[in-house]
Amino acid sequence: MRPSLTAALALGIVFGLTSLSLSQNDDVFSFIPDGGRTLLSGLVEAGLPDIALNEITTGEKSSQEWLAFLDESMASVPAVAALDDYQRQTLADYLFYNAPIGTEMTAEALPMDGRDMTLRYCQSCHIVTVVITQSRAREAWLGTMNKPSHVEIDLTPEQREALADYLVVNAGIPIEEVPPELRAGGASY
Repeated sequence: MRPSLTAALALGIVFGLTSLSLSQNDDVFSFIPDGGRTLLSGLVEAGLPDIALNEITTGEKSSQEWLAFLDESMASVPAVAALDDYQRQTLADYLFYNAPIGTEMTAEALPMDGRDMTLRYCQSCHIVTVVITQSRAREAWLGTMNKPSHVEIDLTPEQREALADYLVVNAGIPIEEVPPELRAGGASY
């Protein structure tokens, strides 16, 4: 093998092992905002009223309608009142894509959310910093996901939209909030 090809392969192996190691230690990613799966399971654990649980298990609403539902719930449900605007929007988007949700609402049983997809799919090609530090419009995220370097990622069109919506609300994290070990690197494709 040529020296440059050998070096590139070695760098790829090191980067791949580093990504694998980082993905197994979720604490290094705690700066990435929770997705809807985590937010919903947290609300369920905190004790949502039956009327709210019923709405989530049977209702279908737009993201804006789910946000209005959450906003209305703030007065009577302390766990919902504790969510900030970004978390409520993230949860409303998640419910739009996934509700009605079955009665099993544990973090393990709920569908993946935008954070999960970011860590699972985006990080498979480049360090997660490339994604979460960018503040972009939904159309820009979808445009990137439809480029040749991204179209083969095993996501449905609806999952791509859910991921884009998550990133619009939660990406744009200042580099200073990213752990130093994740600040270097970039696209490896």
